[in-house]
Amino acid sequence: MPTLIFVNLPVKDLETSKSFFGKLGYSFNPQFSDERSACLVISDTIYAMLLEESKFKEFISKEVADASKTTEVILALGVESREKVDEIADAALASGGSPAGETIDQGFMYNRSFQDPDHHIWEVVWMDPAAVEAQD
Repeated sequence: MPTLIFVNLPVKDLETSKSFFGKLGYSFNPQFSDERSACLVISDTIYAMLLEESKFKEFISKEVADASKTTEVILALGVESREKVDEIADAALASGGSPAGETIDQGFMYNRSFQDPDHHIWEVVWMDPAAVEAQD
């Protein structure tokens, strides 16, 4: 069985977060969701658990980071094309997200970033497979 990853993220308004990520084309796994959490399906092995802050606090002993003031993590998603980078980033910005940095275009790598409604930073990255293979 492949290793699965479940990234847990605190959210202020679960319905707003679900709507935002739904507009980016992502779905949710109802098996791991309830009225205070939603399991965002990123791929067959990658999931983000969107947890209302009160539920998130049940799993930690420290304070929840205020992502509008500090950066606790950058979540980078590799995609299959430059066009897919633009599709996801444009959808995020049109759906209530905000820019998180400048576009990076190095020819063999293309990257755009955004903040979700809770200010978590997401990067969408495409790398030319031929350029990666050339480094081996």
